[in-house]
Amino acid sequence: MSDVQPPSTTFASEGDGAQMGFFDHLGELRDRMLRVVIFLVIALIAMSFFTEPLLIYLLSPCEAPEGAVCQLQVLSPTGTIVAYFRVALMSAAILVVPYATYQLMMFILPGLTDKERRIVLTAIPVTTLLFLCGVAFAWFILVPAALPFLQNFLGDVFEPEWTADEYIAFLTALLFWMGVAFEMPVIFFVLARLGIIGPGLLMRNWRLAVVLITIAAALITPTVDPFNMLLVVAPLLVLYVISIFLTAIAYRARTGVTDAP
Repeated sequence: MSDVQPPSTTFASEGDGAQMGFFDHLGELRDRMLRVVIFLVIALIAMSFFTEPLLIYLLSPCEAPEGAVCQLQVLSPTGTIVAYFRVALMSAAILVVPYATYQLMMFILPGLTDKERRIVLTAIPVTTLLFLCGVAFAWFILVPAALPFLQNFLGDVFEPEWTADEYIAFLTALLFWMGVAFEMPVIFFVLARLGIIGPGLLMRNWRLAVVLITIAAALITPTVDPFNMLLVVAPLLVLYVISIFLTAIAYRARTGVTDAP
């Protein structure tokens, strides 16, 4: 007879060792996602009180007369409202990332051993820190390099007159997705510690990783010039190399070997 067992439709639940059915599991996931949405709404309401000074701060990289705040054009009656709530939503999303990560981890914890649970719980503050590092990198390094290029590119042909909606849209997207990208090492570390992947897999597929990172950089970066593309590609490649080393450490600690299928 075959050693392959049919997939089980029950899942371990937290506590007394009872089993959860498939639809019960989906119900738990729905409840946890609902909590994240509720927390996001609360954070959005709270951050709306701080959005105006934050919006002024986000406008500071724009070129303007010394001591003045850069004023962008609004081309629709609701343009200011859209820009306002876009900033509020971004800041609320940054606050929600740790809580959303926690809820996701709590969803998968019942199926893990005590040791694996400690690893996953330890990863939560690390992912939050890396997310904030990605946001800081985008704001303090990428944005100051990209905005002057955008404002001065073909300045003798075009006069840049940015709209508030477009400026805030690409700036918030840049900050958020760079934060997400910086979480890559700890995600790979946790997956390796759980025995899902190993360093061999990452090393064998480094060419594919370079292609995917380049595509991601093209989607994240606000410009298409090689310099600003390199500002995004370079740290992502470094993070991928760090991920390989962390994966090797995690996989060795779990299995005593340094490779995995």
